[in-house]
Amino acid sequence: MPEMPDQPPSPIAPDRCWLPCSRQSPARARRLLREFLPKLRDGERFAEKAELLVSELVTNALLHGTRPGQLIRLGLETDGDLLWISVEDASEAPPRPRLAADEESGRGLLLVERLSEKWGWGPREGTGKRVWCACAPGPGVA
Repeated sequence: MPEMPDQPPSPIAPDRCWLPCSRQSPARARRLLREFLPKLRDGERFAEKAELLVSELVTNALLHGTRPGQLIRLGLETDGDLLWISVEDASEAPPRPRLAADEESGRGLLLVERLSEKWGWGPREGTGKRVWCACAPGPGVA
């Protein structure tokens, strides 16, 4: 079960951008992540898990929280130990992990739950929600 605070702790080194409602947005979000990580000291230690987490959160926002013409907001931040990823969309519907992991699709939040240290969601200012997760460095990376 995800934690439910409105926002994760306030990390440092933030980077935020808007993404269109487009099938290309997950790939663009991964590119933005790859541009962000080198700005951090030892940022590459987050790369493998963070790419999966960014892809899943942006894809969920596209499929379940955004209509044509609406935007998705991607946020990347670090506190040194964790990489915080947030995705905002226009839907106020809470994210719901699918319980049946054997379905061909719909496992995105289950992956987020398993790969992240913690995740949660809350309302964003105005309309919509913000889904976030905390990514630790990959295995074997100190």
